[in-house]
Amino acid sequence: MVALSECSSDKEINELSSMPPITRTLIYANAGVFLIQNLAGSAVEFSFALWPLGTPLFHPWQLLTYGFMHATFSHLFFNMFALYMFGADIERVLGAQRYLNYYLVSVIGAAVMQLLVTSVIAGPPLPTVGASGGVFGLLLAFGMFFPQRRIMLLIPPIPMRAWVFVTLYGLVELAMGVLGTEQGVAHFAHLGGMLAGFLLLNHWRKQSDQE
Repeated sequence: MVALSECSSDKEINELSSMPPITRTLIYANAGVFLIQNLAGSAVEFSFALWPLGTPLFHPWQLLTYGFMHATFSHLFFNMFALYMFGADIERVLGAQRYLNYYLVSVIGAAVMQLLVTSVIAGPPLPTVGASGGVFGLLLAFGMFFPQRRIMLLIPPIPMRAWVFVTLYGLVELAMGVLGTEQGVAHFAHLGGMLAGFLLLNHWRKQSDQE
């Protein structure tokens, strides 16, 4: 997990103090769903978590709904912390509608990647939950829009440029996915969120160039 290490001006500090509306709504939605999960129990997971293709529990809407569910409070907290730290700036750059579209496309892209991987790699039919696909999409966008912004790792406390962090984090996720380390973490889904975000940003850039 990371934290922004510096702001360039008093104006930027003031901007960070007021969370933009879509980022705020996404955090509230994730927190609300987590509360529902704890009240309703496993019935919510059976219907709305992302189950592998070919299992009777899989439904198309899970490509989106899984991204608002979390396994534990710490899972929710760190994803929402990252959503706040990176999403606020991205929303200000893209605007509310494009930002929401970008986030949801990243969530769906992560789900598609997870389904592809689980259809190739044999294993028990376990569900996937978490906003990490959307968060990793935001992380990719942050590295592209603010490549020179300094960020600070919490563990270990090492400052680095945003583009360096995003590149290294992506490579680590790829390595961990290939090697099968840290069981229970959907590393390829994280990469899928980054890939979907990159493709959408590239599409918008090409559209802008043609106008």
